[in-house]
Order: sequence, then structure tokens, then C-alpha cells
Amino acid sequence: MNDQGASPVRWWPGLTASRDPAIRQLLDEAQIVELPANSPVFHSGSSCDNFLLLIEGAVRVFLTSSTGREVTLYRIGGGDSCILTTSCLIGNEPYPAQAVTEAPVRALAISRARFDRTMDASPEFRRFVFDGFSHRLADMIQRIDTVTFAPIDQQLAEALLRDHEAGRATTATHQELAFELGTAREVVSRHLKRFETDGLIELGRGKIGVRDPGKLAAIRDSASG
Repeated sequence: MNDQGASPVRWWPGLTASRDPAIRQLLDEAQIVELPANSPVFHSGSSCDNFLLLIEGAVRVFLTSSTGREVTLYRIGGGDSCILTTSCLIGNEPYPAQAVTEAPVRALAISRARFDRTMDASPEFRRFVFDGFSHRLADMIQRIDTVTFAPIDQQLAEALLRDHEAGRATTATHQELAFELGTAREVVSRHLKRFETDGLIELGRGKIGVRDPGKLAAIRDSASG
């Protein structure tokens, strides 16, 4: 494995310390790939050629409708694998969605051929792959449930609080928030203006600050919306 300064051990100590010969060979052949921010990772309809394990960075996986509207399915961060990549490799199917880097990415790339051989030869690797798959599948189902059934004000409050609790103002544009929530920019703008009028947030140039996190949390957690 050509690590180029990366540290896969940080995320997958069990895998990197394994004595399984099939896993050792897989790691020896694996390559570190790097992508800058705002780079495509895969497109809808493209073939899946590598199993990727993200070491650092952020990737957004999304669907685009025939009218150009986007909805975010999930995000991948350090230590994650992509559920669609796993599914497409196992099922030998093309990608049904798109992905783009949101921050510079460093990932461990395992070729399709080596992935298939190791899945056949190593129960330990199969457990590793399917454990990651089941975890990401549960996250995606929860995400789809939120986008499908939760009112927009709850979803928007959650997005704003996620940044606030991480110690930063929201810098996403109204259009980017609309993509995140699977709605129209005008809907997001209308709800943000109402939040501002109610004293919950402050809309500034290029950022959205939270003024009343308690009330936003009440909206986020409201069963009725």
C-alpha cells in the first residue's frame, strides 16, 4: 500500500493489523487516491471500478431529477465507505446516483478484481464490508425518512443546528440548503426569513448565524413540526 503520508490504521486498525493472507495482499495492492474539493467521484450510470474507504475529507452522494432538482442521500466522512459503491460492486450494477467531494479527499482504493477475490477468500473481510454496509444503509434509510416525511422547518432547523453545535455559522447558500433538503430555493428562503423574523437566526452576507438554539431545537424535535 502506497500510503503517501495517509493513515488508514486510524480508522481500520482491525483490518490493517489482520494476519489474514487475503487481506494482507489486498492492502499491499491498495492505492491512496486524492481528489480536490468539488470534484466528481462518480456519475449516475457509470461503472464501479474500485472499493473506496475514505481516510479524510467529505463526499456528498445525491440524486438529480429530470428537472434538475437535487436531493442529498447521505454524506461520507473519514472512516466511512460508500453504500452505493458496495452495492454496485456486489451486484455488478452501474451507479444509480452521483457523488462529489465537498472537501479535499484522501481515500484507500481497492480494485474491483481484488475486492471480489478477497470477498471470496476472506470471511473476515466479508464481515468488515457488510458491517459497514449495514451501518450506512441504516443511516440512508433514516435520511430518506427525514427528507420524505419531516416538515421543511424541522429539517432546516436540524441543518442550522448541526453547524451551530460544531461551532460554526452556516455558510451554505439558500440553493445549497435546498439541495440538502430536497426542496426549492424559494421554500428555504421563506422559512429562513420566518426564522429571522421570529428571532431564531440572523441572516448575514454569506452566512446564517443562530440566535436562539433552544427554540430551533424545539422545532427540530417537534413531532408535529
